[in-house]
Amino acid sequence: MSLTKNNLVCQCFLTDNYFVKRFNRHVRFNGRKEFLAEHSKNLPSNCTDKELEEVVKELEEEQLRRRTNGCKSQEKKLWIAKNYVPVHTHVYKLQEEFLLPEFKSLARLCEVKDISISKVSPHLECMKGADRVYRIPVFTSEFCHHLKEEILHFENSDLPNSRPNTMNNYGIILEELLDFDEGFVKPLRERFLSPISKLLYPECVGTNLDSHKAFVVTYRVGHDLDLDYHYDNAEVTCNISLDDSYEGGDLYFGGMKSERRRDSFSRCSHRLGYGLLHRGQHLHGAMELEEGERQNLVVWMRSSRVRNTACPMCGRKPSLVETDGRGDGFTVTEVDVCSAS
Repeated sequence: MSLTKNNLVCQCFLTDNYFVKRFNRHVRFNGRKEFLAEHSKNLPSNCTDKELEEVVKELEEEQLRRRTNGCKSQEKKLWIAKNYVPVHTHVYKLQEEFLLPEFKSLARLCEVKDISISKVSPHLECMKGADRVYRIPVFTSEFCHHLKEEILHFENSDLPNSRPNTMNNYGIILEELLDFDEGFVKPLRERFLSPISKLLYPECVGTNLDSHKAFVVTYRVGHDLDLDYHYDNAEVTCNISLDDSYEGGDLYFGGMKSERRRDSFSRCSHRLGYGLLHRGQHLHGAMELEEGERQNLVVWMRSSRVRNTACPMCGRKPSLVETDGRGDGFTVTEVDVCSAS
């Protein structure tokens, strides 16, 4: 008998890609002593002693968050389940009436045997200048309105929740919010986003996109306004706009992580209910919000077959360690020697 473990992260998650916002750069952090000894390689030469100490404290806090996040996230999920009363219970389970007809047709078309991208391309909006970035119809405006109301209702409840990722400070990890992750995001990925992605990005998907991390990010004045240039911990990302009552906040795309950095970018605007679909390793950022509030549902989709070969963050063969919560899409299959005959 074999057992597949999936509560795994690459060791680099604990040491690499720490974002120092004040200097707009990612650094490696493996403890105070090592960082102080090599800080001249990581930070600008004009960094003051006070700034250096503040940066180190921020990095120590982030390292502690990463080490304990799995356990704390599970605690928050249990606390939310016990104390939160939703305002729109229907949004927690995917229903086809939430989806635009064009999205359902696109997913069905992508599942046709031997279908080619050329046959599907008329049903996609290829973003000008952004290689293999597509805007696809996903949700009805009515559903977006209800989901946004539900998120606002949760935010106003003052119940604890984790920050969405290492760069966004405001939003919600959907795994913690009742059954939204299993009841809504999982079937959205399996039935619709996965077949579309498999046709458009076969080298990223492998045999299947078998896991995900989903979250809502919030941008507003006094909170996050923009997002610096980065790549995602995903094989394929779908970034879906939930509202249109704002100005600014467009995404911009450069080249792939493996390519030489570009000085020019391609700008891609959001559209209510539509998703921007792209490869996780495609470098991108979000321009500054000028007015209003912007919320997006982001789904990082992952292929264990692809990332078990090379970690998307460090680019190396993953050095896997177990975590208390959900892992990052890696898997290891072990043989149960006791049950073997």
